[in-house]
Amino acid sequence: MPRLVYLCDWLPPDFGAVGQYALLSCRERAAQGYEVTLVGLTSGDTRLEEEKIGQGLLRVLRLAAPPLDRANLARRLIWTARTNMALIRAAWSYLKASDQILFTGSPPFLLHYLVPLNLILQKELIYRIADFHPECMIASRRQPSAALNAFLKLTLWLRRRVQRFEASGEDQRRLLQSYGIPPENIVLKRDPPPVELTGAEQPLPIPAELAGKVVLLYSGNWGVAHETDTFINAYIRHHRQGSGRVGLWLNAIGVGATHVEERLKAEGLPVVRGQPVPFGDLGRLLVTPDAHLITLRNGFVGYVIPSKTYGCIASGKAVLYIGSDQSDVDLICRDGAKPGQTYIRVPVGDVDGVAEALEMLADTTQGTNRAL
Repeated sequence: MPRLVYLCDWLPPDFGAVGQYALLSCRERAAQGYEVTLVGLTSGDTRLEEEKIGQGLLRVLRLAAPPLDRANLARRLIWTARTNMALIRAAWSYLKASDQILFTGSPPFLLHYLVPLNLILQKELIYRIADFHPECMIASRRQPSAALNAFLKLTLWLRRRVQRFEASGEDQRRLLQSYGIPPENIVLKRDPPPVELTGAEQPLPIPAELAGKVVLLYSGNWGVAHETDTFINAYIRHHRQGSGRVGLWLNAIGVGATHVEERLKAEGLPVVRGQPVPFGDLGRLLVTPDAHLITLRNGFVGYVIPSKTYGCIASGKAVLYIGSDQSDVDLICRDGAKPGQTYIRVPVGDVDGVAEALEMLADTTQGTNRAL
């Protein structure tokens, strides 16, 4: 029985798309006859679970970890270094006995630990791309950094020592090839929707403040990679000069979500902020709004594929994407849209286009009067 060790960050029920997809992938591998050990993080107590799946075995080691402070870069880097060491230490006996080691881009920089360690372990390394680091750090800066550029060169050298890559999108595959990774070493493996939608899901209650509005939902993480200003300015225009029929529901974390909330509340516009729902309610959340919002800054194309894309398009609800057509977000939405499902893409910076899209959503979707 082939043995695979899979390393990632937060596992369900903690919030984290990478962990959700990792658990789905590990179940799939176990069903194929693998002995799979998934090592990830939990906000609860450290615990080990084992489950027979078909001819295979799934072992899940949840490692207790403190929360990540996303707002402070120094504390985030310290957390990442400590967490990577803790993951490898907890998984060490399984790593030595494995045939393959699969790791993700979350937490960042596992690559920098595993490639040198593999001189001892001599295993097949598989890099499941989530986000590209340090490219995301470089893209988020206003000024170039010689230190980060040097670190990127080291990172590219280490990536070329990985035997196989799993890319989430065509944009990521193109980027890897531009870095000198041989095409035969890259497999396109898209993520499925994080939950299976059967059509029988009962929508969650709509916040009372949005009763009677066409509800536009942003769910998950709205961070530095996601465009904010184009949407903010268009939303203000929609309410000041347009029909004002759309209301924004932020079921989200991240600096972008906070920025959007504060700007819109300062303008006296309808916006409701909540926290991401428990994983068990995710399917219900996806089918609740009239439309979903996805945004991506141009500088992050290829580096990031918002994981929410898969669930948004699978919901059958209208999707508004503010971003580049060079991102696989556009490809996923165009190819995955169901018959009759509205999908609108507007480039970053096109405030008029987003304002028109909001009017179109108001015309083509049905607002409700549901309330908490």
